[in-house]
Amino acid sequence: MKIHELRDNPGATKNRKRVGRGPGSGTGTTAGRGMKGQKSRSGVAIKGFEGGQMPLHRRLPKRGFNNIFAKSFAVVNLGNIQKFIDAGKLDAGATIDEAALVRSGLVRRRLDGVRVLAKGELTVKGVKIAVTGASKPAIAAVEAAGGSLTVTTPPRGSDSAAEAEA
Repeated sequence: MKIHELRDNPGATKNRKRVGRGPGSGTGTTAGRGMKGQKSRSGVAIKGFEGGQMPLHRRLPKRGFNNIFAKSFAVVNLGNIQKFIDAGKLDAGATIDEAALVRSGLVRRRLDGVRVLAKGELTVKGVKIAVTGASKPAIAAVEAAGGSLTVTTPPRGSDSAAEAEA
């Protein structure tokens, strides 16, 4: 086989339809858009229109509300931190902060911060962890293992402006 003999499978490529090129082409005059009306004009796209059927966005139930100010945290479990320390991807001697978690590959991206949860067990002694958020059982589990878990931002609901002035 030579390079000039290469070609696509039959039927894999199809010539595009050239509309509005005279009556002989089969798509002349109205160019396949029908007669008059809004949809025959250029620059029209009726979003969400499903041919008279009730559109999907109106068929689905609407409930509750979305908090646009809600924070989205990257979640890390203590068991995974232990696994990464055992694998040598995290250094237990140094402070394990958000940058170290991203570098190791345990967290893909920080989002609004990293939150540590208590799932799994932490057996390494004296681990220092500094993250944006942590659950109370996670803090207790790290301190029980002889380490320290510091939360860098104030807990939710506390007025940080009032604390800063005091």
